Amino acid sequence: MGTETKKMGVLGLTILVAVNMMGSGIIMLPASLAQTGTISILSWFITAMGSMCIAYAFAKCGRFCKREGGMSAYSQEAHGKSSFFIASYTYYICLVISCVAIAVSAAGYIAPFSPWVKSTPIHTFMTVVAILILTTVANFKGAKITERISSFTVWGIIIPVAGLSVIGWFWFDPKMFMDAWNPQHLSNANAVSSGISLTLWAFLGIESAGANSAAVENPEKNVPLACLFGTAFAAIVYIASTSVIQGIVPNAELMHSDAPFGLVFSMMFNPLVGQIITTLAVIACIGSLLGWQFTNAQVSKSAADSELFPAVFGKVTKDQAPVMGMLIMLALELLLACMTISPNLLNQFNALLNLAVFINMVPYVLSMTGLQVMLRKNKVSDREYRFSSVVSTIGVIYSIYGVYACGSNAVFGGSIIVMFGYIFYGFLAGRDVQERMMSGKM
Repeated sequence: MGTETKKMGVLGLTILVAVNMMGSGIIMLPASLAQTGTISILSWFITAMGSMCIAYAFAKCGRFCKREGGMSAYSQEAHGKSSFFIASYTYYICLVISCVAIAVSAAGYIAPFSPWVKSTPIHTFMTVVAILILTTVANFKGAKITERISSFTVWGIIIPVAGLSVIGWFWFDPKMFMDAWNPQHLSNANAVSSGISLTLWAFLGIESAGANSAAVENPEKNVPLACLFGTAFAAIVYIASTSVIQGIVPNAELMHSDAPFGLVFSMMFNPLVGQIITTLAVIACIGSLLGWQFTNAQVSKSAADSELFPAVFGKVTKDQAPVMGMLIMLALELLLACMTISPNLLNQFNALLNLAVFINMVPYVLSMTGLQVMLRKNKVSDREYRFSSVVSTIGVIYSIYGVYACGSNAVFGGSIIVMFGYIFYGFLAGRDVQERMMSGKM
């Protein structure tokens, strides 16, 4: 009885889900969405509904699949061992890209304090590199330090964003909002699609929603509820905060801003308040980056423990930190940062965002399509099977739509990256066959 009272209820888990999802996902989006226009509010509604279906599917997967590996383990249920590798590989690459995008966000918010950051593309690159190195080294002391820092710093963006969603309406100008409805004069369908990949980026991390079921009271009921409530809360805050900004800051000014939340608070109050918000955003970005880098190191360690990644990724220090895996990850991040040097921080961020969203849809689709197998294995009722299958299928279709919305460049580049994964898996499959032959099992 004593241990039961220590478990989280639906409210605690809802807060956890929302905080994990929000992180720094929103920090640059108002500037990116300004290029689409305020019609992007329709993109938010579509993404919110699709993300709630995805959240429900992952909650069910987390409930029925008890093996380690998260999305990789879910996908293996339906697609076999190769999909475990491809899901791990694509998720790993997605997080590498995402970490560079977050570092670019942090550089954008540092720029108002240090114009040197934006003086040349090389200076911007050096700032991004310094941020990536700093957060990687900070992870060397293991999970406890990382968790403490991340759980504190994430509120640096959540509090301003949630606060703006409430108080910003006092400064909101409906005419300014409507004047920015469709600045590119695209068809409604194309305009909404152009905002989908941007809004979907804000919900990445939803896959972790069902990972805490063992620490929750009545997980069969509370985990799906918390996933849906947490996603709905994040969606409300996202929609409200971006809509408020678009009704306070002129669209032409917003679309060229590297620190949109600092800008809106400067206009609402004064430059000092804007600088405080910008400082909080930098702290939140670095904390979020810290957490995602450690998460990615754990993804590669899990794959190495399953003999699907090289053994070097699984080596840990006395602090249980996979430092070698982190250093390899850092090398990949620095290489990617070199490839994205651009005079425009927002262009860098958008290119990385689209590529990350496309690649992350691969493990999303693989894992959600494994749910039907898990439902059958656990002999759920016909009613639960039908409902869960329909919801997860909607989530899969939305994910495929997200791929389409990323654009041809992201799909082309991402497809090549995914294909390389199959080359790597071919060598692993050959090694497995050789080991079975040597052991006499073939």
